[in-house]
Amino acid sequence: MPTSRSDFVRIRGLRYHVRRWGAPDKPLLILGHGLLDASATFENLVQPLLDACQVVAPDWRGLGYTEWPADGYWFADYVADLDALVDHYAGTDAPIRLVGHSMGAQIVSLYAGLKPSRVEKLVVIDGLASPDAAPEQAPERYRRWLRQLRMPMRAKTYASFAALAERVRVQHPQLSEARALFVARGWGCEDGRGRVRLLADPRHRLSMPALYRAAESKEIWKQITAPTLFVDGGASPFMAMLSPEERAARRACFARREETVIDGAGHMLHFDRPQQTGERLAAFLRD
Repeated sequence: MPTSRSDFVRIRGLRYHVRRWGAPDKPLLILGHGLLDASATFENLVQPLLDACQVVAPDWRGLGYTEWPADGYWFADYVADLDALVDHYAGTDAPIRLVGHSMGAQIVSLYAGLKPSRVEKLVVIDGLASPDAAPEQAPERYRRWLRQLRMPMRAKTYASFAALAERVRVQHPQLSEARALFVARGWGCEDGRGRVRLLADPRHRLSMPALYRAAESKEIWKQITAPTLFVDGGASPFMAMLSPEERAARRACFARREETVIDGAGHMLHFDRPQQTGERLAAFLRD
C-alpha cells in the first residue's frame, strides 16, 4: 500500500502539514478532513483514487501536525487557508478536484462556489448538515465564549497509544482494536514525557460566537458549476440533523449533483467503509 509523504509549507503565517499520496504528474485532488480529525486517518480511503489522482490532504489549522493560530478559530480562515493551498499546489489557474468530509465538506463546498472556475469536480462526504442558527442565540453564545476564554485549556494526554485507542473505541465501538490503534496514531503523538497527547488544539472545544447561517452558504453553493457527488453514510446520525425538506433545499443549490449512500457506514465513512467509499469516489472522478 503506498504511504503518504509529508510537506510542511507556510500558509497564511502558519506552518501547515500536508500529506501527499500518488504521482505528482496526475490530476490534483485536495482532500479536507473533519473537525478534530487529521489527514492521517484517510490512508485507506485514498488508495483507490491513486490510479487517477495525486491526493493532497492538509491537516487544517490547529489539527494534526499543523501549527496552532494565536487567535482561535474562525471558519472563514479555513476557506482562506484552502485558497492559499490551492495556489501553492496548483498555481493560479489549473483546475482541481475537491473532496471534503464533515467540516471539510463545508470548507471545500464554499471554496467551490467562491472560485467555480478552479473546481472541476466536487465530492461532499456526509456533510453540509449544520443546523441553522437563530439570531436570538447570539447573546448567550457570546457570553459562553467569553466565559470559556477565561478557563485554562490543556491538551488531553493518555498513558499510551493503546490507551488512546481504547478511548477511540468508546466513541467508535464498531472499530477493531487494530483500526482504533491506527486512528489513535493519527490523532496523537508522544509528548516527550512518557505520555501520548492529542494533536488537536483544545481551543477547538470553544463555542465560537459566530452563528451558522445556512442562507449564506446556500447563496455561495448556487455559484458552483462543478459536478458534485454527495456520499452519505447509511447509518450516519447526521442524516437526522436536518429535515428532509431542508436537506433537499440545500442540495438543490448544486446544479449538477448526484447522490449515493454507503450502507453500514456511520458518519466516519473512512473509518467504517474506506475501500467502498474510495471506490465510489474513484468511479465518479473517472466519469
